[in-house]
Amino acid sequence: MAGRFITFEGGEGSGKSTQARLLAERLKESGQAVVLTREPGGTDGAESVRALLVTGDPDRWTPWAEACLVNAARADHVARVIRPALERGDWVICDRFVDSTRAYQGAGKGIADADLCDLHAHVTGGLWPDLTIVMAIDGDAGLRRARARNDGEGRFEAHEGDFHSRIAAFFGRLAADEPKRCRAFDGRLPIADLAEQIWSAVQA
Repeated sequence: MAGRFITFEGGEGSGKSTQARLLAERLKESGQAVVLTREPGGTDGAESVRALLVTGDPDRWTPWAEACLVNAARADHVARVIRPALERGDWVICDRFVDSTRAYQGAGKGIADADLCDLHAHVTGGLWPDLTIVMAIDGDAGLRRARARNDGEGRFEAHEGDFHSRIAAFFGRLAADEPKRCRAFDGRLPIADLAEQIWSAVQA
């Protein structure tokens, strides 16, 4: 079977990382070769960039500096991990990708969506997911979950509430705006129920 590229998107505390892991495990159990990865990150260089993005003061970077850092990490990730895996016929499950850039640096911080999509096209050679799973959750509820983790990567969580509301609104409309690629799921549902719904969507 040809490789497939599936991304998980959502705001802070939406449960996407858990669901990405569960999907990868289920695909492996069904006999698929699977690469589970994340953004920012996925390679040594990209993980170093991640540390610059997710730690420190909320105002550490301007919106465009932040977008350039994200895309620098993505360029390395796509070239070294994602494209080679797809070319082998593996399934790639990625926790965040281009839609997080559109949400955080776009809807959240005001960069035009068209500009971010153009930048993405340049750094990835026009790579978009086959399927994007969108985990929808209220910004405040997601933040409460995320802050409870206390994982040392709290720079974005420290942004003001309106920032997270804009992100939640972007993800809330993404599946309706781009229905051919995106499927929305209620991030408030129990983990096992969500996993079954996502598995059904992937099989379809």
